[in-house]
Amino acid sequence: MSRNSPDRSRWFVVAAYAVAMAWVEAAVVYYLRTLVDRINPYQANPLPISTGLGEAELVREIATLVMLLTVGWLAGASWRSRLGYSLIAFGIWDIFYYVFLRVMTGWPKSLLDWDILFLIPLPWWGPVWAPASIALLMILWGTLVTQFESPPARQRFKVAALACLGIALALFAFMADAIRVADRGTEALRTLLPVEFNSLLFCAALILMAMPSLETVWRIWRGKTQ
Repeated sequence: MSRNSPDRSRWFVVAAYAVAMAWVEAAVVYYLRTLVDRINPYQANPLPISTGLGEAELVREIATLVMLLTVGWLAGASWRSRLGYSLIAFGIWDIFYYVFLRVMTGWPKSLLDWDILFLIPLPWWGPVWAPASIALLMILWGTLVTQFESPPARQRFKVAALACLGIALALFAFMADAIRVADRGTEALRTLLPVEFNSLLFCAALILMAMPSLETVWRIWRGKTQ
């Protein structure tokens, strides 16, 4: 089988890697949150500066992204399949990270629980259902482009532009509160506790981010019916 052809076994290898990585990530976060007494991250000062862990946590986030992109690069042959496998890995890792945290700590208690998602470039806050829904989209699109043959697209740029707009809106929804207090300094960012998530804006962003998946499904279906 050509490496450019759909390969179910490669999908499962990437998925297995992502699940294993999710356990490691959840365990590290469990140790860290136990150390700083923040099992539930929805507390002021979620990473106390006195522990000296802030810089290590930032680098760990970057290292996590590098690992996910690396497995995608190794699994794929073209830029599109490499991106697809990277998103599959990211989506599965993200979902199982929450599953394993629930097993280890009892948190999150529901999909409505607030979580601090990333620290770069500002703290991202949102309910668990928000990153989980993006993760499902990642898995869907990645699976479509790596496992199904589809005819060439002529208007992919427009669809990609809509998806990029959706990503920008989602990032704003996650960082809106941090942006609002950023000019007040580091202390304001550390003590920030958002109380309301802009679900309407985020759902609009999610629809835009779903456009590549919908377009790919449409092309696959058209290719099979012609």
